[in-house]
Amino acid sequence: MFIQTESTPNPATLKFLPGQAVLEMGTADFPSEEAAQSSPLARRIFATGHVAGVFLGSDFVTVTKTADAEWDHIKPAVLGAVMEHFQSGAPAIDDGSAPAQQGGHAEHSGEDGAIVEQIKELLDTRVRPAVAQDGGDITFHGFDRGVVYLHMQGACAGCPSSTLTLKMGIENLLRHYIPEVVEVRPVAA
Repeated sequence: MFIQTESTPNPATLKFLPGQAVLEMGTADFPSEEAAQSSPLARRIFATGHVAGVFLGSDFVTVTKTADAEWDHIKPAVLGAVMEHFQSGAPAIDDGSAPAQQGGHAEHSGEDGAIVEQIKELLDTRVRPAVAQDGGDITFHGFDRGVVYLHMQGACAGCPSSTLTLKMGIENLLRHYIPEVVEVRPVAA
């Protein structure tokens, strides 16, 4: 088995591509070892040490290291953990247990329903595919008085360029297509 790695815009995060499906649908974010109890894959990666977060996508695993670790030292152990997991045949997430975040948008009801549907559609068609290429995901969290709240996951969470991505990229895109949008802000998990 050959696992490719790719750098991401976040220097603390690497994207691992095992060459096969990781999740059938959605994404799963494990921002801590405690949150990873439903995922044999994430637990195995956290067990290597110096791992601050694990994010699972359709065909990739994004791993964020702790600030005190160097990729040169921990990358071989993470590669080994990913390889062992896929060779074991175990599922990425235990049957019957829901991922920490299934990659879905938050529900929104109220008078802004049509605007929120437009926001979600633009996120799904224009934004999420691009950030998945960088090993992350961005989901809708809320909309209030012209402000769109987004949840950043995987490589996007804590990325030095995430503010630029939000303000110059996503905010400009949404404001262009949806005049009711005045600002985009991140939310913590």
